[in-house]
Amino acid sequence: MAHRHDVRRYRGLGPFAIVFFAWLYLPIAVVVFHSFNENRLVSVWSGFSLKWYAAALSNQNLLNAVKTSLSVAALATTFATIIALMAALVLVRGKGVKFRRVSETIVTLPLLLPEIVLAVAVLILFSQIGFSNGFLKLVVAHTTFCTPFAFLPIRARMQGMDLDFEEASADLYADRWTTFRRVTLPLIGPGMVAGAMLAFVISMDDFITSNMLNSGGATTLPVYIFGLIRQGTTPELNAISTLIILVSLLVAGLALFIQRRGSAVAET
Repeated sequence: MAHRHDVRRYRGLGPFAIVFFAWLYLPIAVVVFHSFNENRLVSVWSGFSLKWYAAALSNQNLLNAVKTSLSVAALATTFATIIALMAALVLVRGKGVKFRRVSETIVTLPLLLPEIVLAVAVLILFSQIGFSNGFLKLVVAHTTFCTPFAFLPIRARMQGMDLDFEEASADLYADRWTTFRRVTLPLIGPGMVAGAMLAFVISMDDFITSNMLNSGGATTLPVYIFGLIRQGTTPELNAISTLIILVSLLVAGLALFIQRRGSAVAET
């Protein structure tokens, strides 16, 4: 009876899966393949070479853009995770909180709005108050739209956590801060890490807001790559894209490892 519901026995599923994954990953494979092309013309293969990776890693403007993106993403992730943690504690653990659903909607509102709307709103706000520091503008804007991405995993983890652990800590005469530090925080740690990594990736990937708030000395990596594309596609751009793919896979793998380890610890 169980075999009748096994999706692997459905006819045509194998070819469909092959076409599906080819549709998703074949363009990425083409980018990776042409990043090793010795010829400057992407469409003309003239031999295997790593010179475009060397050129990308020695490009000072590229390195400055990477540094800016990493700095903005690190600060925005830190602030967004702290705000998301406080919001989750109040909305999930708080008793007698009024307008709980409305508050959750406000926290997750940046997910519902088109990013261009949020970018224009932030740009107008900074113009009205005369705020001109390009780097800090990016940090504030990235924190705004990264907060809901950090909030959702933390809230989900906290909703799935049993209250018995915190009640047992209270029965042992631990105060609220000790209970939070030694019981609650370790249990929701995997959710916090997952939310922080998701916020970090979203910040690193952002283009619309970063492009609108772009100013001298605050050019992020996506904005810099867009400037390269306007000049024409080269193997150096493919090499940069391949390095980004590699870093993204490492971050995703690390997040998955931490999440599985946290789930295993919670089950034991």
